[in-house]
Amino acid sequence: MKTISKTFAALGTVAAAVAVVGCASMAGGGTPSSAELDRMAQEAVKAGFRDQGIAKVSRVTEIDETLRLCNAADVAGKPLEPAVAKRIEAENLKTIKWPSDGKFLGDWKEGEKIAQSGRGQTWRDKADAANGGNCYNCHQISKQEISFGTIGPSLYNYGKLRGVSDPGSAAAKPIVEYTWGKIWNAKAYNACSNMPRAGHMGNLNEQQIRHIMALLLDPKSPVNQ
Repeated sequence: MKTISKTFAALGTVAAAVAVVGCASMAGGGTPSSAELDRMAQEAVKAGFRDQGIAKVSRVTEIDETLRLCNAADVAGKPLEPAVAKRIEAENLKTIKWPSDGKFLGDWKEGEKIAQSGRGQTWRDKADAANGGNCYNCHQISKQEISFGTIGPSLYNYGKLRGVSDPGSAAAKPIVEYTWGKIWNAKAYNACSNMPRAGHMGNLNEQQIRHIMALLLDPKSPVNQ
């Protein structure tokens, strides 16, 4: 409780400081500069977050250009300029690591476990512990689900709707490669996608992604029934 109280107290101090700067700026007929807003944001992060276990403050302070530009566009309430979005997608596409052994699919049963798990990356977890995919939080995965998120599209019949009856065939190759790339780094296909860059950020390892691929594309998977 003491820790929580101290955190709220610190946040209250930062909020007061932000309010003073904001009021002073408005009184002078202006608005806070980008530098002032950045400084206030950094102060708020320092007051409200701390390193504990594998959870580091750097997760919210050290962001790359892709996140910086997308966050700015989100705050401004408008999409990125088409040329900027295209450049970001091209740069993220270069980061995709394809299967080291050329095999895209694993075990769909393992993939279902990963997709339905939201565990991992908290201060209580070990650095080498496997994370869940948390896919259900944004997508419908199978017809049997009674609760799922809707931020992303339904994945039910993902492979079936795309005509993938044999994931190993030449005809299926474009869909198979796109699906792998999308899971590895979604921003390679949509610059400001809300989907986590699972492989690129190390949320999921190569074998876990193979299993999720099987869940989405294996004809025997409940996704395609």
